[in-house]
Amino acid sequence: MARLSQRAAGSARRGRGARARAALGGRSVAGQVFVLQVVIVLLLVVAAVVALVLQVRRDITTEARNRSVAVAEAFANAPGTVAALGAADPTAVLQPRAEAARKATGVDFIVVLNTDGIRYTHPKPDRIGKKFVGDIAPALAGKVVTEQITGTIGPLVQATVPIKDDGKVVGLVSAGITTEHVGGTADEQMPLLLAAAACALALATGGTALVSRRLLRQTHGLGPGEMTRMYEHHDAVLHAVREGVIIVSGEGALLLANDEAQRLLHLPADAEGQPVAGLGLPQDMADLLASGRVATDEVHLVGERLLAVNQRATELEGGPSGTVATLRDSTELRALSGRAETARERLNMLYDAGVGIGTSLDVTRTAEELAELAVPRFADFVTVDLFDAVLGGGQPEAGADLRRTASSGIRKDAPLYAVGDRIRLVATSPQTRALRTGRAALETRLAESPGWRAQDLERSAQVLEFGIHSLIAVPLRAGALVLGVVNFWRSQKPEPFDADEVALAEELVTRAAVSIDNARRYTREHTMAVTLQRSLLPRSLPEQNALDIAYRYLPAQAGVGGDWFDVLPLSGARVALVVGDVVGHGLHAAATMGRLRTAVHNFSALDLPPEELLALLDESVSRIDQDEVRDGDSAPVTGATCLYAVYDPVARRCSVARAGHPPPAVIRPDGTVEFPEVPAGPPLGLGGLLPFEAADLELAEGSRLVLYTDGLVEDRERDIDVGLELLAAALARAGESPEDTCRVVLDSRLTARPSDDIALIVARTRALDAGQVAEWPVPSDPAAVGRVRAAVTRQLAAWGLEELEFTTELILSELVTNAIRYGGEPIRVRVLRDRSLICEVYDSSSTSPHLRYAAMTDEGGRGLFLVAQLAERWGTRYTPDGKVIWAEQPLP
Repeated sequence: MARLSQRAAGSARRGRGARARAALGGRSVAGQVFVLQVVIVLLLVVAAVVALVLQVRRDITTEARNRSVAVAEAFANAPGTVAALGAADPTAVLQPRAEAARKATGVDFIVVLNTDGIRYTHPKPDRIGKKFVGDIAPALAGKVVTEQITGTIGPLVQATVPIKDDGKVVGLVSAGITTEHVGGTADEQMPLLLAAAACALALATGGTALVSRRLLRQTHGLGPGEMTRMYEHHDAVLHAVREGVIIVSGEGALLLANDEAQRLLHLPADAEGQPVAGLGLPQDMADLLASGRVATDEVHLVGERLLAVNQRATELEGGPSGTVATLRDSTELRALSGRAETARERLNMLYDAGVGIGTSLDVTRTAEELAELAVPRFADFVTVDLFDAVLGGGQPEAGADLRRTASSGIRKDAPLYAVGDRIRLVATSPQTRALRTGRAALETRLAESPGWRAQDLERSAQVLEFGIHSLIAVPLRAGALVLGVVNFWRSQKPEPFDADEVALAEELVTRAAVSIDNARRYTREHTMAVTLQRSLLPRSLPEQNALDIAYRYLPAQAGVGGDWFDVLPLSGARVALVVGDVVGHGLHAAATMGRLRTAVHNFSALDLPPEELLALLDESVSRIDQDEVRDGDSAPVTGATCLYAVYDPVARRCSVARAGHPPPAVIRPDGTVEFPEVPAGPPLGLGGLLPFEAADLELAEGSRLVLYTDGLVEDRERDIDVGLELLAAALARAGESPEDTCRVVLDSRLTARPSDDIALIVARTRALDAGQVAEWPVPSDPAAVGRVRAAVTRQLAAWGLEELEFTTELILSELVTNAIRYGGEPIRVRVLRDRSLICEVYDSSSTSPHLRYAAMTDEGGRGLFLVAQLAERWGTRYTPDGKVIWAEQPLP
């Protein structure tokens, strides 16, 4: 359109330029008049200038001659001139007088000569004594001589007169003036003459242009032949176009009507010249043509035709009074326009369906979007019925019931099945026919459809009474899978649905079916991932007395993440806390999280320090990555992070190590919040790139240790430091209990819409007081075993655990004997009274005992077997200085 507009504008400019060039070229009457007037004015101006130049030249010569003669005669007849010629040095006397006279009279030179033509005076002293240039013979004869010559000072007029003494010529005087010093009056007249000529030319040109413009407007710059051809073409076009043209005079008489106007208005043959009011036109049409008012696309009914009328006044651009009206038959155009508008609306609806349906991966919401889109643009009511299995992400089974999933309508009181109702279709219903054939079923008149009424006789009667009269039932198909059926109901428009609308409904449902199937598949995968994740996360916390623990797990807005946590009781009343994160979402992240949690469980059974456990976990992740690469899996778990902490309630110390994980927070008993410095190791799976390091934290009783995953503090719109500051502020205003701390942190909404899972553990520390711990050093002497048994017996009696004296003596006797026999000094025994009775024997040796079956001939090897039978659990824990062999017994 832009190019067409530019071409049209260029054509108009070229047309105007061509007409202007034609006018100026004299091919039109206006051009001829204009050119003639300009030529006449130019000739007058040229003649005046030539006459003035000639007059100026003649006046200059005459004035120069008269002035030079007068000056020469005055100087020749001046008193003392004759006497000066007879002096011994005439130049000395005459030169000053000649120069004074020259300056006073304005001539260019006054030269006094002797009769031989030798100069006595001259304005240029170097010329004195030289021969005079000019004819002096007539002057020697007593005559006055004037002549025009080109002297040393340029073109000039000079006069030579004799100097007489008693009638005898005794000398000559010559005076001259250059022509450029004469004629000042003429120089002043020339600009005035030229200015007057320019004004005359401008006035003549302006007047001629006005006349030529009027002639140009009237003749359009055309010559007689061109104007004849133009009017012939105009008449041919006027009567050939399929648009009526009518010209009405200011008095309301019809001046012109082309053939199309006569056909549309049914005008008589002699209509031109008659008043429009007497042509038998409808009153509104006659009033419009006679009024002369401006009209734009006014529609008037003339006979069986709808005519679009445009009317303008003819005098708007200087024309005669009257109006010109154009008539266009819009009957067929309006019908075509209506069909085109309907098609456009349907295309817009299909486009909106592609954009507006499937904005979420929720089956129910997608069905609601389909129903909301079609009302009221296509149907008055829309209902979507899906198989129950589809809502849960499964595949529907043949013959299963449907459930009303979505409903939308122009009114809320329609007697249709409500959302959530279970629907069992009868074999004769149009919905069953659509599901069976896979094609849309059209019921143009529900009142005449016994198969539809058989579905529910009472409800069907209510639907008909409500005014719903037509139905399209379209199966929701995704490939070969039928997910349900969509029903389009009509009540307000009296016309039933037609075949074109059935095609539109099928196209609309086909587009929605893809989105519903995608949501179904996502629901299935999400359900599987959630099920897997919930099965892998701890369902309850183990019993222990070292920590008072509260936790929260908040899943992301979309998808299932790989965040996890765990609480693991260890030997010696210690407890391990672990939080981890696997980057990504879905089944892969959940499965990987389960593998890591299982690995941590297994490694924790070895009772390793945190940094060693993370090293083993890092090695395990590397092996998992290698296995997945070999299997062609492109999703390794090098994005996994972990934090492992071990709290000892006896020493009130916590050892923490982390692998790419955010640092823990500690709330001291006085309420202050800090993030202790814990060395940041690399994420898991980098293959031992850097060693892991642990930090030992001393925690007073009542301190709260806060562990979390990065979803709590990280966000796409802010830096992690900001998240840590917000977390510290929330922890500072939390109550003392771990439950209250978890609630305050999550209520603070550190992330408005978390894109990642959030795992949060708050553990308040407890301590075993001195009355629950008994410890004795043991010398490396077999006789010390008896003393240890006696001391332990007294301690158990003090705790009221006399029932455990026998088994405890046997366990400690075997463990202490092994330490003395196979271990190294120093040796210590420690007994803890917690949820169980814990016996620990420490020695400096790193040799670990092994449980085995002793042969009949072996003298030893049965001690540990006995310990394993008497204790509920037993094991070995290594320390930097040696090892600890421990055994637990349940309290009575």
